[in-house]
Amino acid sequence: MTQPLQPASPTVKVFPDGRMDTTNAAAYVGVSPKSMAIMRSTGTGCPYHKIGKAVFYRKDDLDAWIQSRRTTSTSDYRAQRLAA
Repeated sequence: MTQPLQPASPTVKVFPDGRMDTTNAAAYVGVSPKSMAIMRSTGTGCPYHKIGKAVFYRKDDLDAWIQSRRTTSTSDYRAQRLAA
């Protein structure tokens, strides 16, 4: 049985429906908001919702994205990314 992921920062704020803005999503996964923006533009990040100018991430999507990046070595990671 796997345990639920915990945020990288204890101050992460999550909306009642599981959404987070970019700043909180970045804190949750442990990267900067700028890194989240770069990953959005390159298509390498987590799925997101854009409502007007606001960008939101769902906690479940962030958890799944984090799990999808699990690997045991650098060479395995490169092979997985090249195969995708």
